[in-house]
Amino acid sequence: MMIQLPRRLLLCFIALVGIGLFALFVVCMELQIQMPWEKPTSFNIKHYRYNENNSLNYQQSSENELKISVKQSDLPDPSTTKYTQPHITNLNTIASRTVPEDGTEIFIPVKPTIAEYFGDQYAVDDVPSQTDCPNNIRKRVLQTNFSETFLQTIPVLQWAKHFTPEEYQRLKRYSGAHGWGGVSVDVLNSSLGILNTSANRLMFDDWEQRKSRSQCIRCAVVGNGGILNGSKKGKEIDEHDYVFRVNGAILKGFEEDVGSRTSFYTFSTNTMRNSLRGYGGLGFKGPPVSNETRYIFLPDHDRDYILMRAAATHTVIEEGPERSTTPPKYFGENVTVKNFKMYHPDFVRYLRNRFLYSNLLKTGARRYYRPTTGAVMLLAALHTCDQVDAYGYMTPNWTSFSDHYYDRTIKPVRFYANHDMRMEMRLWKQLHEAGLINLFTRN
Repeated sequence: MMIQLPRRLLLCFIALVGIGLFALFVVCMELQIQMPWEKPTSFNIKHYRYNENNSLNYQQSSENELKISVKQSDLPDPSTTKYTQPHITNLNTIASRTVPEDGTEIFIPVKPTIAEYFGDQYAVDDVPSQTDCPNNIRKRVLQTNFSETFLQTIPVLQWAKHFTPEEYQRLKRYSGAHGWGGVSVDVLNSSLGILNTSANRLMFDDWEQRKSRSQCIRCAVVGNGGILNGSKKGKEIDEHDYVFRVNGAILKGFEEDVGSRTSFYTFSTNTMRNSLRGYGGLGFKGPPVSNETRYIFLPDHDRDYILMRAAATHTVIEEGPERSTTPPKYFGENVTVKNFKMYHPDFVRYLRNRFLYSNLLKTGARRYYRPTTGAVMLLAALHTCDQVDAYGYMTPNWTSFSDHYYDRTIKPVRFYANHDMRMEMRLWKQLHEAGLINLFTRN
């Protein structure tokens, strides 16, 4: 007994350490805490073609092909992939690329089954284009390799009309930012119910009232990448019709490089709180506040619906981590419901399924994976603006710059276990080469 006791204690200690590390990993994923993720992932994309005349008013997938770069070795094996379900009969095509010794690109279509987990049905939106721009993105995309991937009628924003009992039953199957799973009927009804104005339905709700409208809506989408430090792009950014910003967007002291205007601020309650904690010492005190600014929630939790409603109605939050005795003040004293918009969960799921279908979805991180908040913002602009100029996003020369433009010392770019930032970088490059966005690369 005297000899075995220390061994038992050692085994218990090892088991406790293992359990502790696993718990830490789960907490990090839930809170989007930075974790090292150094292994490059490949560009696997699932994409669907849709029937807009479907009687269910959903867009259904069918077989099609798209020439997009992925590694042959990274293609999923339908017979071994965990999420393959025999009763699912819808098929996608993933196109792989091989490059023989002579440099010729060969695209090989592969057809894995679609799991119900990913959801191959999307609502159809009837929001019309707000301009008659002769060369807008929606027209140009038809001449590119993204023509089968890009959905013209995907609902980008959700508002009062989208909440119905039927839609709740459909969307509650998907969790996080991809659906309404985990959000109660009462919270959705009370929150989406107040988003009942044209300002909540249209991205550019003030376009018709602008005195100096151009023929095309030009958008600057500004990430927080270190590539902007010393760029002197501020004036150019502010000259756009609309300026999109995200999360820890620090403007004071950096106007020469990043501009001073904010038309749209994209965030989730979680990412905003993380930005306040992580970048408060660098100057981030909260979302930009101006008469022009609209706030676009990326809802991945019931907290987002609850915070939006409390802020829009100037009432207190009675439950959850943001519980307060006074109305939220993040968005200024004069904010009204017209200042708020919310991304539709179908849109976020569509981006994951068609543009950013990562190999992380084949790992234990599947539950937590979603496109970064900045990626959702840029792709939302791609679906609503006529022209898009992207600044501060990851480019192939990313190692030459600090993580953020406001870093006081050079810091390496940080990767997160619930995002695939390298895959996003490759997507930006492809959209740039296709002429759908103009990506600032500082070459």
